[in-house]
Amino acid sequence: MPTALLTLIGKPGCHLCDDARELVTDVVRTLDGTPGAPEMAIEERSILDDAALSELYLEDIPVLMINGKVHNYWRIDPDRLRAALLAVK
Repeated sequence: MPTALLTLIGKPGCHLCDDARELVTDVVRTLDGTPGAPEMAIEERSILDDAALSELYLEDIPVLMINGKVHNYWRIDPDRLRAALLAVK
């Protein structure tokens, strides 16, 4: 079965990051158990804890990555995220 690691890069106190976390969690919850959906896990990383991430994404948070590849910046579209997750091989 394919797997999808969703990495949400942000920082504490970022309202867009809070919105993204809620949306990603909801999409993962709705896809859980759906035929064709990958096994999914969510991890969060803070730009405050990682200088390299801060340098790369300071102006772009939140950033959502799927299996290490940037999927989206700032606002996450739930339909686009669902489609991307269902396309994970």
